[in-house]
Amino acid sequence: MLDKSTRRDFLRQSTAIGTGAIILPQLIPSTALGMGGKVAPSDRIVMGCIGTGSQGTGNLREFLKNHLDRVQFIAICDVDAKHAANAKGVIDTANKNSDCKAYGDYREFLEKEKLDGVSIALPDHWHGLIYTAAANKKLDVYGEKPLARTIHDGQAIVSAAKRNNIVWQTGSWQRSRENFRRGAELAVNGRVGKVTRVEVGLPNGNRGVGTPPIKEVPAELNWEMWLGPALKVPYRGISHWDWRWILDYSGGQLTDWSGHHIDIAQWGIGMERSGPIEIAGEAVYPTDGIYNAPVEYDFLCKYANGIEMRVANEARIEKGAGATWYGDKGWIHVNRGNTLTASDPKILEEVIADNEIHLYKSTDHIGNFLDCVKSRGETVAPVDIAHRSISVGLLGEIAMSTGQKIQWDPVKQEIIGNPKASRLLTRPYRQPWNVPTI
Repeated sequence: MLDKSTRRDFLRQSTAIGTGAIILPQLIPSTALGMGGKVAPSDRIVMGCIGTGSQGTGNLREFLKNHLDRVQFIAICDVDAKHAANAKGVIDTANKNSDCKAYGDYREFLEKEKLDGVSIALPDHWHGLIYTAAANKKLDVYGEKPLARTIHDGQAIVSAAKRNNIVWQTGSWQRSRENFRRGAELAVNGRVGKVTRVEVGLPNGNRGVGTPPIKEVPAELNWEMWLGPALKVPYRGISHWDWRWILDYSGGQLTDWSGHHIDIAQWGIGMERSGPIEIAGEAVYPTDGIYNAPVEYDFLCKYANGIEMRVANEARIEKGAGATWYGDKGWIHVNRGNTLTASDPKILEEVIADNEIHLYKSTDHIGNFLDCVKSRGETVAPVDIAHRSISVGLLGEIAMSTGQKIQWDPVKQEIIGNPKASRLLTRPYRQPWNVPTI
């Protein structure tokens, strides 16, 4: 039996992609990866988890429910000891032993554990540091969206992932749902004519509850480590959900959902690896309390090809949540709940010819990640696309917070002629933490 680190290197070397080769991992069924449809225990992908709150443990359960024959989790890490104990119990039950190790510091976790990959789900302000650290350990990553809290951090994550040649799957699972892929594929192939306008509806903002009282830090929580690079503040009980409405940690519903509907919208106009050239808009912010993420937001993006994309909270969008592509021959709208509608139902019956654009087809988001760990092919939601998706939301945030129209170079990834806005492409980190380098 190979040592885990040796086996990981062997997998990479033996399935390395030659220059110019194209791998289509969605065509490799998981049943083809083992003897007689089974994966030998010694060939299972060895993984750990960093972040075991609601999303992290939900992802863990999904791995174990549907892919237990292909993956083995052996370690977890969380700053909340109760969360860590719960996740350890889930893994120990699946493994039928008590061997899963639990850590409170991701640095110790990454240093001591011999892994092939890691599943990560954390508050956004930690993504830059921990995603780059995992990539620099050459671990394949299933990482939750949004990719990063700032555009600089996103660039650093992309650089680390590419430099270390890791497989990356972002938790933008809508890409593995047929209605989203089908809607984007119809739009990008001109089934509503030339697309000139896209509307993206994201959830309405949370107005918060003022200023919760200062509380004693629970014994199981390392609050200093939870804060990490963010400003030191007293504990007010926001560590497991309501951090989303505080700009030090997240951008509210805008950044929480950019990796979903903006991601799909750009997929359907063929701009998922680029971005807009101009962004302008407005937001409504809370007037008191600690919750300061926008409660309403509305901004317009212009692309070099002439397409305009409006992003706003769903109450301001005609068709509500989801993505809608408008062309000179009609429209297509896609949303959760298997929603896929069009101005003419016949549009949805159109066949995409062999010589047209066929978007990457995945029907199992976690399964696609595991397939690509084996094949070393690109996933359906790779790191650079995740970066471009959240960049749109972050540029909208900058435009709205400054009240200025932003000119953006999507190639150089620079704000043009606006030093004040350019400073918002990154955020200072509290010592001893340092902003990750690109």
